Amino acid sequence: ARALTPQTAETDAIRFLVGTQSLRYDNQIHIIDFDDENNIINKNVLLHQVGEIWHISTSPADKGVLATCYNKTSDSKVMTCAAVWRMPKELESGSHESPDDSSSNAQTLELLCHLDNTAHGNMACVMWEPMGDGKKIISLADNNILLWDLQESSNKAVLSSSTTLEGKGQLKFTSGRWSPHHNCTQIATANDTTVRGWDTRSMRQIYCIENAHGQLVRDLDFNPNKQYYLASCGDDCKVKFWDTRNVTEPVKTLEEHSHWVWNVRYNHSHDQLILTGSSDSRVILSNMVSISSEPFGHMVDDEELSDQEDQHQEEKIKEPLQDSVIATYEEHEDSVYAVEWSSADPWLFASLSYDGRLVINRVPRALKYHILL
Repeated sequence: ARALTPQTAETDAIRFLVGTQSLRYDNQIHIIDFDDENNIINKNVLLHQVGEIWHISTSPADKGVLATCYNKTSDSKVMTCAAVWRMPKELESGSHESPDDSSSNAQTLELLCHLDNTAHGNMACVMWEPMGDGKKIISLADNNILLWDLQESSNKAVLSSSTTLEGKGQLKFTSGRWSPHHNCTQIATANDTTVRGWDTRSMRQIYCIENAHGQLVRDLDFNPNKQYYLASCGDDCKVKFWDTRNVTEPVKTLEEHSHWVWNVRYNHSHDQLILTGSSDSRVILSNMVSISSEPFGHMVDDEELSDQEDQHQEEKIKEPLQDSVIATYEEHEDSVYAVEWSSADPWLFASLSYDGRLVINRVPRALKYHILL
């Protein structure tokens, strides 16, 4: 397995979706519900009979709707296609009792529509408009950016605009993210060693970070609270943080992994918490306070302090907090291809390795209280 996503529209129950990559059997989507109070994981299985799943993403507005990118073989050629699906009604919201034998009564996904890419090449990923009504999605296919409108209860996808990456060689997008800022009019894409920003209204390039990494860029994520901040990671084992207004140098670089870094994710509520997963089989949680939206900690109300404390406090406030690695998680024995924060609990995250192992972890309690108090 290499595809993992939180159920974005579900903000009460802790829920992740995992897509399998099996050549021998029908592929499946596993709906993972985590019961926080009792520390129990429940699982429901949906059949995904069209092929092995490379990427999975969920609608921000409708709990039952998701998109997958999957491999399909036709005329002895393998194509990566994308489609939008609906899960059975009774599985849409979280916390179900798991049946004893979940494989025997697996249900099937309902196909809503294909994102037809016959003219555009292989699909790398599908991104939903972050704050939207779940009707706008962008797919990256080879060197094309395609903006789709989903119509009639998502049963039809209409291509509303597109653009093509021009240049020498075989240009292919590896991944992309839709920015939650600027009224959701910007996306960032990665191709080869380059990160680019695009305006979704004009489909024109707005910034370009050439040689963002020494090798292939694998993943990107936007800081949820600081509109110009973007994280990238890649095959040079590095994670880099950029201010898109000045792309000549990264603001910070993390060099904690010893192999390709597949995934980087900002915490949705506390943007100092950064999660990365790598083919060194490790998941690393970093505390990037200096470039977060609270680089000096919480400001203290002046009136509460006496003069002597006041001076001391001022000195303390001016000192920026230190960046550090909080924890390294070694529960995986294979490449970690995906890490994701829960959309319901800001202190909880999941990681997925290729051997199909899913691990759920929490931010260490001491750090949680340090951030909150």
